[in-house]
Amino acid sequence: MSPRASVANKRWLGILSCHAFRGRYRKFHGSSPMLGFIYSWPLDFLPRKAPSPRFISTIKFGANIPDNRGGNYKYPAWDCRHGRVLLRDNWTPTHLVVWDPMTGRQRKLKVPTSMGYVDGATALLCAASDCDHRACHAGPFQVVFLGLDLTDDDNCVAHARVSSPVTGDWSKSCSDVEWSDMSSSLQLAPDAFIDSMPSILVENALHFMLTHDDDDSVEILKYDLSSNCLSLIDTPLSGAIISGSTILMAMEDGSLGFAHVDKVTLNIWSRQLDANGKASWTMRRVVELINLLPFQNTNKRLRLVGSVEASDIIFITAELGIYEVNIKTLQWKKL
Repeated sequence: MSPRASVANKRWLGILSCHAFRGRYRKFHGSSPMLGFIYSWPLDFLPRKAPSPRFISTIKFGANIPDNRGGNYKYPAWDCRHGRVLLRDNWTPTHLVVWDPMTGRQRKLKVPTSMGYVDGATALLCAASDCDHRACHAGPFQVVFLGLDLTDDDNCVAHARVSSPVTGDWSKSCSDVEWSDMSSSLQLAPDAFIDSMPSILVENALHFMLTHDDDDSVEILKYDLSSNCLSLIDTPLSGAIISGSTILMAMEDGSLGFAHVDKVTLNIWSRQLDANGKASWTMRRVVELINLLPFQNTNKRLRLVGSVEASDIIFITAELGIYEVNIKTLQWKKL
């Protein structure tokens, strides 16, 4: 009814499209429904003339992803947060696009070429102060660029840089955006690389999954936005981890979560502070998925493909498709 009213009456259109209305709407109705998900084809497996990424709608909502070349090739998606999507050109890693899928607006950014990382990740977040993130997708934003650099003596060093808050006309290019000085460096194992999963924002810090080539173990690389410092966090699992079996989560209670699927058993941990202020992992939930989802072949491998920040919702791929699972209520639905 609201879209029809906005088309028929200009006054209604102004009310429904204003920033204040969107904020009141989300405050009354709670979290917005998931409009869809974005899937990027791996470069080595990109079908001929297939766009990358693709927007897969879960409701009656369409979105046109920006095209970087005017042809079939498009920017792969790197992050999605606070109503915006961050796209990055794999062929020219210094070119970024921030896209608002609700309005179709986009803003191009240029990362300093002096960064020169061999491996890296990019994150996007709202830059408005004291924001509840209910309707801030048209406001100022920041981009965090995290990179791993191999030194001459084959050591791996992590650095991070943050863009200045980007405001103004989204239709203009932002090639002159200012970037902060590099954060304090953090030396990592030479075989470390950043997992392709998007970052997780918890307590004003971004968390990235690190994987090690030599033994397939995982760690968590934390970047504190307040102190501009990098640090390492151990995971609740040790030893080799099967690719695709773990994800990081921003739990509903505001803690950092870690999910791992072992055959058809889902284990959830959260990182909690004790009375002395020391953080440690606590087992949150064990879910037998065979009793929850309609699996026909339990020998098929399950994969964790993502989560919804500030909620207890994860996404699992199985032989029958993609499932959204609420680990708190154990409700699920096929997407």
